[in-house]
Amino acid sequence: MLDVLIAGAGPAGSVAGAVLARAGARVRIVDRAMFPRDKLCGDTVNPGTLATLSRLGLAHAIDSCGLAVEGMRLTGTNGAVVEGRYPRGQIGRAILRRHLDWMLLQDAISAGAQFEPGVAVRRPLVTGRRVTGVRAGGRGWEHDLSARLTIAADGRRSALAFSLGLATHPARPRRWAIGAYVETAGPPTSLPTFGEMHIRSGRYIGIAPVPGGLTNVCVVKPWRPGDRALGDPRKLLLGELAGDPLLRERFAEARVAGPPVVLGPLAVDVRDAAIEGLLLAGDAAGFVDPMTGDGLCFAIRGAELAAHAALTALEHGWNGVHDSLAFQRRATFAGKWRFNRTLRAIVASPPAVAVAAAGARVAPAVLRQAIAYAGDCQ
Repeated sequence: MLDVLIAGAGPAGSVAGAVLARAGARVRIVDRAMFPRDKLCGDTVNPGTLATLSRLGLAHAIDSCGLAVEGMRLTGTNGAVVEGRYPRGQIGRAILRRHLDWMLLQDAISAGAQFEPGVAVRRPLVTGRRVTGVRAGGRGWEHDLSARLTIAADGRRSALAFSLGLATHPARPRRWAIGAYVETAGPPTSLPTFGEMHIRSGRYIGIAPVPGGLTNVCVVKPWRPGDRALGDPRKLLLGELAGDPLLRERFAEARVAGPPVVLGPLAVDVRDAAIEGLLLAGDAAGFVDPMTGDGLCFAIRGAELAAHAALTALEHGWNGVHDSLAFQRRATFAGKWRFNRTLRAIVASPPAVAVAAAGARVAPAVLRQAIAYAGDCQ
């Protein structure tokens, strides 16, 4: 029997798989997609996350194929612009998730993990009060996959977390993201080595240069599923750029390279529940639509914590494993969660956006400190 079955081959699943396989566990990773595959994301890995990958000996090629990102540029509704570099000469990297995820998956396979693409996890297998594997399927088949321990790393729409009643979409906020890669007619007007966050009333626009001369553009704002605007995401995305005073000239000749991706609702709340045989990692453990590029930090560092919890459970049993993992996650991420939720609340309040924009003009050093904090993931 397998020691660990991992649902999901994104960063969380692959990092957990690599850590576990290196420790001698028999690991199988399954994913509904065929890899490499595209993924909607900000495409930026902050310095702290890079440090975690380096410490784990993963994604070595990221330095050679990712663009250097030296900091962030934040703008507000009143024209306020604040640029902050990451401290101590640190840099992040801009890289397509298609390439980053493939690197991490290759690392897991090289460590000894098995990988099966085209396998969709349908629901958990439960015996008594213990998860013993998953029911999975593909084209024309469906069967059980058993393991001593299962890690749900199957994303913000986790079939395992939602099937067990662990995950819900909160009533508020109900934000959706529209993202695409765009080509511009000329060179960008801002430094290409800076990630950008343009905070507007009720929404924000994230922009990041990526290898190959493209620019990642993502608009996040409230929508209800089925709203007419979502029927033409390309028009909506270009309309947001054309209507923004700071961005319209820069993207006047922009061309969308490929169909935009629509994702939402973004936020997912996950309750702590000690279910033997199951651990959560990545977005399956909770998603807060982070504005600061912390999503990969949560996924990669959280996967490392989940992998060590899995090794403890395999060797010593489940007593105290969930409580210990929950404590370690809070100790590691509590400050980040508060920081991201504060920014999210500001965006949802037009008066708060105005106050924050005014504050950026008066005390830009405060925002520069926030940028430095956003780059940390230790």
